[in-house]
Amino acid sequence: MCAAGYHGGMLKLSLDALLTVDTIARRGSFAAAAKELFRVPSTISYTVAKLEDDLGVQLFERFGPRVELTPAGAELLKEGRYLLKAAGDLERRVRRVASGWETEFTIAIDSMLCPDPLMQEIEGFCAVADQTRVRMLKEALSGTWEALLDRRADLLVGAAGAGPSGGGYTAVPVAAVSFVFVVAPNHPLAGAAEPLSKADLAAHRAVSVSDSARQLQARTVGLLFGQNTLAVPDMHTKYAFQRAGLGFGFLPENWVREDIAQGRLVAKTVDEPKPDETLYLAWRTGERGAALDWWRERLGDGAVLERMLRPA
Repeated sequence: MCAAGYHGGMLKLSLDALLTVDTIARRGSFAAAAKELFRVPSTISYTVAKLEDDLGVQLFERFGPRVELTPAGAELLKEGRYLLKAAGDLERRVRRVASGWETEFTIAIDSMLCPDPLMQEIEGFCAVADQTRVRMLKEALSGTWEALLDRRADLLVGAAGAGPSGGGYTAVPVAAVSFVFVVAPNHPLAGAAEPLSKADLAAHRAVSVSDSARQLQARTVGLLFGQNTLAVPDMHTKYAFQRAGLGFGFLPENWVREDIAQGRLVAKTVDEPKPDETLYLAWRTGERGAALDWWRERLGDGAVLERMLRPA
């Protein structure tokens, strides 16, 4: 890493300057960065000007109020983000050693889960860990596992299917969900003879949840090669779109039970039914902290997760 240098015995780079450059790049302007960092725009401008002067390079191209990184600025930020992440990890480890509680705890939940039942748990957690910031992410399919391995999440709630090879995590099965193939009553497949074959399905549009993985191999569930597909961000959107007749697919049985009984959806048997999906509570092996222990104990019996499996 060659971005940092010395001048008169002092580092030309500081974490604060790197954070400023990162924020400007993400927000697109000095004014927006100043707002996020709770600083005045003149302070942001001074920090960038001084860094550009110290390094002898231009970091941003100015287009009125909007700015973009120059190639030199992009290279600085590419390497600088590793430094920012390392510094943040170090800060959290030091504070964890001092207090036993993580400074920040991030929970990633699978997209088929409704987060509302966690409200009571979060209230209880904040009562005993008022110095720990809680963040929640919603991920889908392999993206849930990736969030853990990429250190964007500390605990997975409802991670679906077997985790990726290579280990590095501990996973405990806490629930299972059954799926039913359904279509809206006005869908062409609603009156088709059963069981539906691959040929029957190939002529129609499937509604699928997009895998949120950025690096891991994305999963596709129940799709045929070349299938006309409408990809949606989460299971709740998939449910709404299938009820509207925009396509077919598998949905959690407990979500559609009443819809089927009331005629809002039609269940169909297929040649290749979707097997039950095991849902896991997972965390990185070897990591300890009071927040992780608290959440593992509170969610480990699966009762809260079962409530989260109900439709919103």
